[in-house]
Amino acid sequence: MAQRQYLAAKLTNCLREGKIQLWKPPYTNENKEAGLELKELAQKYSAMLNLNENETESILEEIRCKAIERGTGNEAYRATGVATLQVALPLRMRKTRKNLLETKLIITGAKLRSQIAEVYGLQEKCIKIIINKKQLDLEKTLEEQGVTHNVKVMVLELKQSEEDAKKEVHEEEMQHERETMKEKEKNERMRRTKKGLEILATRDDYLDPDTTPYLDIANQTGRSIKIPQEVKKFLVLAMGYHEKGRACMKKKEYAVALLFLLDADTQFRDCGRELLNTVDNYAVLQLDIVWCYFQLGQLECLDDAEKKLATAHKCFERCYGENHERLLTIKGSSGSEKVLFLRLYLLQGIINFHNGNKKEAIEHIQKAKSLYEDLSIDPEKINSLLILGFSAQEARLGLRACNGNLDNAASVITKKREEKAQIRREERAKRRRRLDDLNTLKSMGYSEPAAKKALHLAQGNLDQAFKVLLDQPQLLFLKDDDTNADPMTMHQFQVPKESVDQMVYLGFPQKSVEEALKVFHGNVQLATQILAHYGGALPSELQLSSEQTTPSEESISSKDSPTESAGTSSSSADEDMETDVVNEILQDIPEHEEDYLDLTLEEEGLVIKEYLSFMNEEQP
Repeated sequence: MAQRQYLAAKLTNCLREGKIQLWKPPYTNENKEAGLELKELAQKYSAMLNLNENETESILEEIRCKAIERGTGNEAYRATGVATLQVALPLRMRKTRKNLLETKLIITGAKLRSQIAEVYGLQEKCIKIIINKKQLDLEKTLEEQGVTHNVKVMVLELKQSEEDAKKEVHEEEMQHERETMKEKEKNERMRRTKKGLEILATRDDYLDPDTTPYLDIANQTGRSIKIPQEVKKFLVLAMGYHEKGRACMKKKEYAVALLFLLDADTQFRDCGRELLNTVDNYAVLQLDIVWCYFQLGQLECLDDAEKKLATAHKCFERCYGENHERLLTIKGSSGSEKVLFLRLYLLQGIINFHNGNKKEAIEHIQKAKSLYEDLSIDPEKINSLLILGFSAQEARLGLRACNGNLDNAASVITKKREEKAQIRREERAKRRRRLDDLNTLKSMGYSEPAAKKALHLAQGNLDQAFKVLLDQPQLLFLKDDDTNADPMTMHQFQVPKESVDQMVYLGFPQKSVEEALKVFHGNVQLATQILAHYGGALPSELQLSSEQTTPSEESISSKDSPTESAGTSSSSADEDMETDVVNEILQDIPEHEEDYLDLTLEEEGLVIKEYLSFMNEEQP
């Protein structure tokens, strides 16, 4: 299949250079049949390119027929508005993979999915559709999603394995039911993934490190880095989706992995170009997306594959330096990162091969082969490190970082373990200090949301945070449920006489004392601090409006209704659900920060061998 694609690309380039249009005379007659000139053209090209004449004629006829189909489709679209879609079916469907499907663009994504399933004999609930590198929205129309005439449609089949032919109708029905359940499970899996990542993306630094899991963003040495708050959520979501996709790639679930990777790509784009230019995560994601398309046999559906690989290459050069000098400065070696360049060169070679560019294809795949030989590891050395108590992953990364030197690898792994342990201790201590500062402000009477906000504005400085709370009294209305305090509840609060007397004795006006104690629900310490800071009077932001009255019977009864108590139970259930979805996310987050560099290279080795054999079959 790959060989035929290569020959087709090669002949297409010749036709383009010769400005030959096969769908026009003399190559196509008035009945749209091939003319004798097509055979003459096949003889010419087969002699020029040292190809088999019959195969050359067969491929030219295939190119001619496709051109006529496109032309007919264009005429129909202009006349009737019926668009032609180029449907790329799953790899298992062999010769029937590529098809043309006619449809109106005003139908919904759900209708298109149903149409594809019916026409090609697929289970509707077990397919996902990718158009323009995005998953098709089932609710919106094709037109609303930017689907156009002649667009490429990629069909992903989310079954775990190909169905065997069923002899019994009952068994077929049972299989359909199982597949439907699998689809529901996958949809639920993706929904829970999104929910879990959103929870982790919004968690801040003021949480107990012993009880609350969180995601941190670290540099190449494993140390946390400061990210602007406005992009941190997008970055955490992007990296989370990427890790989820990579976890599926390890299981060879490439169809599911691609969905997560495309979600990650969308989130990364919201992070801003400046950030993307300084981290290698985006470059690795581009490689992973192209690799998934390749493994699914659908590279032709990724019209910007070359662009994605070029983006990855430029990003690696910016992050690592043209000669990896930045990596050598930061990490002391660049051996582990070479696996990324191996996959990059391999994919560039494959793309060039399918585009008919044999010279460039050989050049890139030979570079990949050279790196593959450099990065291949002696199994005996792996076993030696395993005996010392290191993991297989640590062994591979360590040996590649040290160019296969066993003693140096053991030293590097040990040093990395010590450095990571030290970083964990420092980060834990830092979070513990932030939690202590938060508790200090809470002990002074400030609500948790107000204390968090003040510490954030003060960049973690406790003294400055205290000043922020005094200078920005509106923060004091933030309550523990993240909502503003209810002025009616403040009016309703009965101020203890002994608290009033205590503060009046300190010299504050009685009216200001009563109002301050109402605002702070009797918290003498907080009321005293504010009155002292503002010269004995509440600032305007905290003063209660004289128009406020006590709540109506209706509002009181609604607060005392069973619905309110039911909310507590619901809240507990929500917390349990949050814990579950977060734990599911954390299961797919690797502990080792260089996990993305730990490729066994088994697949890459087979692909290199396969494509070199394709090109060796070609006559020079």
